[in-house]
Amino acid sequence: MSGFDDREKAHENRYAREQELEFKAGARRNRLLGLWAAEKLGLSGDEADAYAKEVIAADFEEVGDEDVFRKVRADFDAKGVAVSDIELRHEMTRLLDVARTQVQAG
Repeated sequence: MSGFDDREKAHENRYAREQELEFKAGARRNRLLGLWAAEKLGLSGDEADAYAKEVIAADFEEVGDEDVFRKVRADFDAKGVAVSDIELRHEMTRLLDVARTQVQAG
């Protein structure tokens, strides 16, 4: 293998690793978001864990975060939870940063 091929393979491996870490961080963010939202919805224990799993599953409906946002937003609206769209999006961003740190730490 030439030096160019070695560099290309290394780049592909790094990209694959970054994508894997980002996927794990996204899933962890969704779990953290689900637990945060569950608390706002008055859920605890097994109910909170089950809700967090629903939030994680919502992320597989389409590419991006809008499916997760819509799920939590709809649940908040249905239960009359007073959280603005801005606050919800801010929490999603904050928890993604937390999740990335946790994933990188192992």
